[in-house]
Amino acid sequence: MNLLDSSIVPEHAHEIKDEAREFAREHIEPNAQEYFQAGEYPHEILEAGQEAGLVAQDIPEEWGGRGLDLPQLLALTEEFYRADAGIALTLQLASFGCEITYEYGSDDQCEEYIRPVAEGDQISGLAVSEPETGSDLAGMQTRAEKDGDEYVLNGEKYWIGNGVEADWITLYARTGDDEDNRYGNHSMFIVPTDAEGYEAEHIPEKMAMRASKQAHITFDDCRIPEENLIGHEGAGFMMLADFFNHGRVIVSGHGLGIAAAAIEEAWEFSHDREEFGRTINEFQAVQHGLADMLIDFESARSLTWRACEKVANNDHAGYWAALAKTTATEAAVDVSEQGMQFHGGRSILDERRIARVYRDARIPVIYEGANEVQRNLIYGQVP
Repeated sequence: MNLLDSSIVPEHAHEIKDEAREFAREHIEPNAQEYFQAGEYPHEILEAGQEAGLVAQDIPEEWGGRGLDLPQLLALTEEFYRADAGIALTLQLASFGCEITYEYGSDDQCEEYIRPVAEGDQISGLAVSEPETGSDLAGMQTRAEKDGDEYVLNGEKYWIGNGVEADWITLYARTGDDEDNRYGNHSMFIVPTDAEGYEAEHIPEKMAMRASKQAHITFDDCRIPEENLIGHEGAGFMMLADFFNHGRVIVSGHGLGIAAAAIEEAWEFSHDREEFGRTINEFQAVQHGLADMLIDFESARSLTWRACEKVANNDHAGYWAALAKTTATEAAVDVSEQGMQFHGGRSILDERRIARVYRDARIPVIYEGANEVQRNLIYGQVP
């Protein structure tokens, strides 16, 4: 069963997809259960991914990366997440937020911060969400106040990937309070994690994606030089809006990979498990369930790859990104739940891959904009 076949993938993305599949089989799959149960950050796998040229390689060639485009990143993503979502998330978060700097930042910023990430010498993070504010980008309260040739940062950020591990993060912070321009009050900054006044601690262990680490960050009169502003003041919201359109296509790939893993497990189990003198796949109810899983998966994958093309061409990108993200991540939830049902009592055992997949499936429907917000975007951006 090869659910993630290349027939739907653009030809130029086939090579990176093959590389990702080989890497996943060698490095991610054999270690997935161990890292999930231990809840440890997979440093060795991250290093292997950097050496293989499969981490942070969306970064343009001029700054040390391979310049992978959106279809290539999606092809890689579905392979990684089929193998294990937690480890895959760590590999992708190693360069999280870099796109904002190489798209809108200066050459000096790219040379100092982007090149080391592309070359595997540093990792980055992106700090947007706050303890009391998740999907409301215009409502974030962490503040950056100009003081001479510096900005002074105060506030909190929550659910920040690599908040502890990163060498630097991209920070979304309030720089204005214009009630008539709600979407022009925030800016983006580069913040080294060794800056005085920056404190981060890991959020207590999660139920899923345990090989990926998120943090609670506090800024207490944290000072950064004014040259760490990315672009210009007030442009943060628009930068993030474009960034998240691409990101939501990638998160659709998270859902596809997780759903593929659930179907593989359910298919294998139902063809091996015997009840009433025959394997359970011979029962019509199970056959219909497996058929429904395939319908959900193939529908989501077709939509995701169509959305990928639309977003890459900036053709009503927000609409298509939200459609794909919602459909693929919810398909992963539905498919993994059905897989649990077919496994019966064995499904709740930690050692079972289906149990890990089921837990992991619950996460992408929340991050990168909860699916309730995606439905608002879909309705509000109909072409």
